Amino acid sequence: MSDFDKQNIFKKGHFNSDYAQYFTGKSYLNGLTPPNVQPYMANITFEPGCRNNWHIHKAEKNGGQILLCIAGNGWYQEWGKPAQSLKAGDVVVIPANVKHWHGAKKDSWFSHISVEVPGTVTKNEWLEAVSFEEYSSL
Repeated sequence: MSDFDKQNIFKKGHFNSDYAQYFTGKSYLNGLTPPNVQPYMANITFEPGCRNNWHIHKAEKNGGQILLCIAGNGWYQEWGKPAQSLKAGDVVVIPANVKHWHGAKKDSWFSHISVEVPGTVTKNEWLEAVSFEEYSSL
C-alpha cells in the first residue's frame, strides 16, 4: 500500500466509526476543515471493496456534494444509471436530491475529498446498502 499512501497526500485519517453502519467494509476519515465550516471538506479513504450505502444529500436549495478523487480507483453510481469508474484527478459533481453511492473497486484502495456543498435545509439521508450482486457485477 506504500504507493497508494504516497498518492494519498491528505492521509488516511482515523477509522470512520461514526458512519461505519452506512458502509460495507472499512472507511477512514480525515477532516480537512472544522465541521462547522462551510463547505465542510474531508478525505475519505475506502479499503478495497468498501463502499457506502445508497444515500441522498437533501436540500431545499443548492446543496449536494463534490468528490475530488485523489488516489486509487473507485466507483460512483447514480440510481438508475450505469456506474462510473473513478481514478485520481476525476471530479464528480452530485446535485442535491440525487440517490447515489461511491466507493473503492474490489482490488484497490480509493480516496476522495468530499466537499459538502452549502445549501438551505440540508441533511444526508442514508438508505439501503449496495447489494453484493450490484457491486460484484461491476
